[in-house]
Amino acid sequence: MRLRRRGRLVGVPQQNGPQDIGEFLRTRRARISPAQAGLPEYGRRRVAGLRREEIAQLAGVSVDYYTRLEQGRGTGVSDAVLDAIARVLRLDDTEHDHLRNLARPARPTPGPARPPKLRRELVRMLELMTAVPAFVLGRRMDVLAWNALADAIAGFGAMPAQRRNVAYQTFLNPHTRTRYRDWPAVAAETVAHLRRDAGRHPGDERLAALVGLLSVRDPVFAQLWAAHGVKEKAHGRKLLRHPVVGDLDFAYETFALPGDPGQFLVTYVAEAGSPTEERLRVLGSWAASQPAGLSSPDDARTRADLAG
Repeated sequence: MRLRRRGRLVGVPQQNGPQDIGEFLRTRRARISPAQAGLPEYGRRRVAGLRREEIAQLAGVSVDYYTRLEQGRGTGVSDAVLDAIARVLRLDDTEHDHLRNLARPARPTPGPARPPKLRRELVRMLELMTAVPAFVLGRRMDVLAWNALADAIAGFGAMPAQRRNVAYQTFLNPHTRTRYRDWPAVAAETVAHLRRDAGRHPGDERLAALVGLLSVRDPVFAQLWAAHGVKEKAHGRKLLRHPVVGDLDFAYETFALPGDPGQFLVTYVAEAGSPTEERLRVLGSWAASQPAGLSSPDDARTRADLAG
């Protein structure tokens, strides 16, 4: 049973808050051994990784200062200090940026969340991409629009609008774990992307609700969320198993849309001359014989208000 304490669900990982910077720093210092940091080891340690005082020493700050930061009580922390801590903890660029977001969180936007605007020209571009599966992701990994091939692969058009979300489908759709041949890697990447979004947008109630739902209903999600992994969804591989054409191996590329903050165009590309390219042609012919599933401005209105 979950209990409420001061308006929060006890036992459910929260979307973002002052405690997040502490949890993030603790998980990161736990993965650095004294030997890796160039420090001597004195006997057996109760917990893995570096101690707070060692991080402070290596970063050139006082133990009290670092402790307050890890407890979420640091204010006005400078770039120089964050850079030094990132260096000691061996953070990559995405983790470094996430640390800055946690240390200096943006102010939540007042009032209810505004629905995203989806440009008609963008939807039209998707329609013209007849040889490449493509879709548009918005905040919280909501799927805003897609083309016929993406629909044939993922079935976006058949999903209820409120469940047309990559994270929801990854963890709560029972068919997804067999559709992704590398589901554990996809699951970790999905959670890491949500963590990245949470750091950029503190106080997002819709994201908090999504995280709470997934945490309660899927223990794998809860475990991954607690690990505080962060990752930019940029490019990589997608290994799928389609019920009609079989295995599909794609390279995916994600393009941020500068004029549409929080929106990303995702494309799946098959290698020239590969079995996947041929199976994609078959899938395109099969999709053309099915009831229309291509997104349109009216179709996309379930998720977004269209810009005029």
